[in-house]
Amino acid sequence: MAKLYFHYSTMNAGKSTVLLQAAHNYRERGMVPYLLTARFDNRAGDGKIASRIGIGQPADTFEEGDDLFERLRLRQAEGPMACVFVDEAQFLSRDQVWQLARAVDDLKVPVMCFGLRVDFRGELFPGSATLLALADEMREVRTICHCGKKATMVVRMDANGKALRDGAQVQIGGNETYISLCRRHWREAVGDTG
Repeated sequence: MAKLYFHYSTMNAGKSTVLLQAAHNYRERGMVPYLLTARFDNRAGDGKIASRIGIGQPADTFEEGDDLFERLRLRQAEGPMACVFVDEAQFLSRDQVWQLARAVDDLKVPVMCFGLRVDFRGELFPGSATLLALADEMREVRTICHCGKKATMVVRMDANGKALRDGAQVQIGGNETYISLCRRHWREAVGDTG
């Protein structure tokens, strides 16, 4: 039975690594996975999903306004598509998450989404909020704070290493920009002494 999955975490937890391993498992069993990632996040190169540990795979890209149900319907008509893997799922729009849910229901293809749950301000991304509402199954990919506790938050740093409290929700970056922290250390970093 096809389901909509949401694998979520903070930065640097290994979401892309888990996605690439799962897609490899499908290929190893003779099945064809279909990989998608956000067009504007091209840190690994255009149309590529890559992990910090050095593995990667080519992927088709999505951007705001794309009809993902129609994209998947057309792709399925071309030939076998055992599972859809979506990286950077926090960048999906609310409508696109509904389109993916419809693909699960009507095209009967499993869709596995991987993305951040919250931004550097501790607020849900629209795509993540909709996935939390619609996903049949949710799985947390865990990483740790420098103190050893589970990291659930991410802080955005400026060029001087100071935690930012304001700014655009989306700013592409990696280890040079973001640090995953537990809630207590996130609060300390952003100056929330309550």
